[in-house]
Amino acid sequence: MMAHARTAYLPSKAPTIGEGPRQASPRGRLSASLSPIKPEKFGYDQARHLLWRAGFGGTPTQIQTLASWGPQRAVDYMLDFDRVADEPVAGDLFDRNIMRPPTSEEREAYRKAQRAQDEDALARFRQERQRRERSDRSQMTEIQKWWLRRMIQTPRPLEEKMTLFWHTLLATSYRTIENSYHMFLQNMMFRRHATGNFGRILSDLIRDPAMIKYLDNDSSRKGRPNENLAREIMELFSLGIGNYTERDIKEGARALTGYTFRDDEFFFDARNHDNGEKTILGKRGTHDGDGFVRAILDSKACAAYIARRLYGFLAADLPPLERVPDRDLDPSVRAVLDGLTSTLVSGNYELKPMLRRLLLSEHFYDPANAGEQIKSPVVLVVGAIRSLNTPVRDLGILNDALDLMGQSIFFPPSVKGWEAGRSWINTSTIYVRQNILTYLLTGKKPVGYDATADSARFDPTGLLSELSRADASAANDPGRVVDYLLKLTLGGIPPAARESLVAFARSRGGTITPDVVTALLLVTTTMPEYQLC
Repeated sequence: MMAHARTAYLPSKAPTIGEGPRQASPRGRLSASLSPIKPEKFGYDQARHLLWRAGFGGTPTQIQTLASWGPQRAVDYMLDFDRVADEPVAGDLFDRNIMRPPTSEEREAYRKAQRAQDEDALARFRQERQRRERSDRSQMTEIQKWWLRRMIQTPRPLEEKMTLFWHTLLATSYRTIENSYHMFLQNMMFRRHATGNFGRILSDLIRDPAMIKYLDNDSSRKGRPNENLAREIMELFSLGIGNYTERDIKEGARALTGYTFRDDEFFFDARNHDNGEKTILGKRGTHDGDGFVRAILDSKACAAYIARRLYGFLAADLPPLERVPDRDLDPSVRAVLDGLTSTLVSGNYELKPMLRRLLLSEHFYDPANAGEQIKSPVVLVVGAIRSLNTPVRDLGILNDALDLMGQSIFFPPSVKGWEAGRSWINTSTIYVRQNILTYLLTGKKPVGYDATADSARFDPTGLLSELSRADASAANDPGRVVDYLLKLTLGGIPPAARESLVAFARSRGGTITPDVVTALLLVTTTMPEYQLC
């Protein structure tokens, strides 16, 4: 939220959400089947689950539509998003020249000022640099709001959800590189490969100016290789700890020497590239960056690592590999991960076949996986707007709220990305999560109201259209309205919550008005279950 309102979000006690990611469950409780779910078992609950995990939730009408289509058509619609019309993103949407390198004339003028010890001229250069930095920070904020708006409005939710996945896995922060256009270019690259081929993602990643700068590969030289990029690609982006050696990192760093950029473009500096023989993950040769990538893709650990990370993002929270290795996971989860790994390998790292197998599987829709994930701040905010049809209101306020909740997009805390899972919920975030829902539903901020609160009032009438479609009287029945809203927001009907909400609705004269529906949603969105999807 806005800076002056930050203290209003600090809570004194957080409500209980759960015990965190499931590491193991009683044998037989969780399906290990990757067989497609039968059409007769795919209904409202399953369609809702698909929309939250492969996107950012859905309205009642969207849920009913996917349920009526059945699993095959529903998954195809989500996964084959290229068939869905969408406005292309223009490459000149943002200014590429704010942080451009100086021209030869500017460099010569600066050197002349240094030689002459012209302090006035040097001060002007510093002032211009500071002006550009301020302008670039402002543009970074606009890019944040642009992506947030895109996630809210996109007709292709899985595309943006997967773009978010790659930003989470292949984490890069503006705070280090300080070039907003390079962050925009990287975001476009992630979107271009959203459900494409992991090998091509790695190939583009070692040529990405933002990543090259973030991990210092622009300073890597023949004879003095910088190991950061090679290390993080192996440890965090593709293999996981324990699946490479320090020698592999050193040899990989040699392979990546000369991989740098000029202005906004990748540049291969042949003079600074080490052409010598190297051995990477058992593969011997005069590897360059592409040889480094091929050696990684040939490792058995790579497909298993990517399958695990995608599973943890889309299916069920998993603890980090270094804390809980695959062998210690629930046997059913291990079996599923093995199947997904095999699909990824047989498909030569094409992601769609593996994603389709997961999103269609009986395992994915097992009740034990439903309502198991804690919503990330982005999923919480974007999902609330998309599923409840609230006004978007002020994107700047939403962006500030994401920061306070621990997920400022384009600013991951480290190269490890966001830890996610149970870490999203703590005494510093829970009331921000609740208050941002109040803001979306009513326009009320911790201090005062948004300027658009009256002109952009939340109208919940459309949410009840599916309820009244078959029976016009249902939308005026407190019990049926409460059941309907609980299923939409929580994915189930907790008896105690139902009882109190029905009593509340009846206390308002038994008439279901827009204000009553809004009040019901204000209560349900504060419940611990609403933090889950």
